[in-house]
Amino acid sequence: MSGIYIHIPFCKQACHYCDFHFSTSMKKKEDMVLALAKEIAMRKPYDSAQDDNIIETIYFGGGTPSVLANDEINFLISEVYKNYKVVENPEITLEANPDDLSSERISELSKSPINRLSIGIQSFFEEDLQLMNRAHNSAEAKKCLEEATKYFDNISLDLIYGIPGMSNEMWRQNIQTALDFGIPHISSYALTVEPKTALSKLIQTGKVAEPQDETASNHFTILVEVLQKNGFIHYELSNFGKENYFSKNNSAYWLGKKYIGIGPSAHSYDGEKRGWNIANNLLYIKAIKNNELPIETEILTISDRYNEYIMTGLRTIWGVSLDRIENEFGQEYLNYLKEQAQKFLNDDLLFIENNILKPTPKGKFLTDGIASDLFYIDSET
Repeated sequence: MSGIYIHIPFCKQACHYCDFHFSTSMKKKEDMVLALAKEIAMRKPYDSAQDDNIIETIYFGGGTPSVLANDEINFLISEVYKNYKVVENPEITLEANPDDLSSERISELSKSPINRLSIGIQSFFEEDLQLMNRAHNSAEAKKCLEEATKYFDNISLDLIYGIPGMSNEMWRQNIQTALDFGIPHISSYALTVEPKTALSKLIQTGKVAEPQDETASNHFTILVEVLQKNGFIHYELSNFGKENYFSKNNSAYWLGKKYIGIGPSAHSYDGEKRGWNIANNLLYIKAIKNNELPIETEILTISDRYNEYIMTGLRTIWGVSLDRIENEFGQEYLNYLKEQAQKFLNDDLLFIENNILKPTPKGKFLTDGIASDLFYIDSET
């Protein structure tokens, strides 16, 4: 077992671009915390001391986990320790928004088991934050980083690129501001328009311009260039870390390790099947109170597992091992992969080194599209 992900399904307000599961009502927060604690116990493995059941990371995601009080966070961590064997120095991450990170709060968190902060900055420009309907402003973003870096060494921040109206120079300033604070890890994503979000409606009504692929591509190129010059390793398509500061939690996902997802909408994976909890707070709480796990599962076919490895492998510095494809999936899959990859090898979008298939610098921004062309589609489906 690699880790436990705990989904905190509450936010102060809805960001215009977000389609994750959350509620802006805090009425059921206390009931939710108790339900999360109970699910942690209910999901305890039969033998928690087995090597593949030992917990290496605990990750609070959401939603906005920083809306929880420190004693609620500590309570949930203690429930993990009570029910699982945990490595001596686990990575314990809290996703947080700047408006929740006052000087006093940061100081309190530094005395808790939390040893890594993932801060949702998104942009240091006021107009971007307003367009996205973020709960914080630019001054709060900078102030929280100023305080957080006094107490935490392991900090990641999120930045969004491709925002309508964001020039290349503004994007460079965003990156440089993060660098000026000495942040060792940056996660950065293109602004995407998800169906049924406020952003989608704003674009449809002409109130906000639609994000342009060319702008996002230019921003991505700048991001890679600037961060690599500053000693960051581009270890996953959207993630950059200084040496020894990669996200252990996320790296485990990409490397195919097992994990348990706790909370409404949370996903789990045990190497053979994937499960996901119901994405409804009230129904989740009710089921847990009735000693039921509100989870659906899907047994992964060999093609499912191959496709997931292709997707995650191409996104990371570890690439796709042709030896692993042959050993784990068989000669048919290896031959198929080589055949499908040839056009991308010819176009200098992929390359093979030490029998590892990886994207070239030119192919990195196109990784997801390339991966989909390498997927194996079962004839029965």
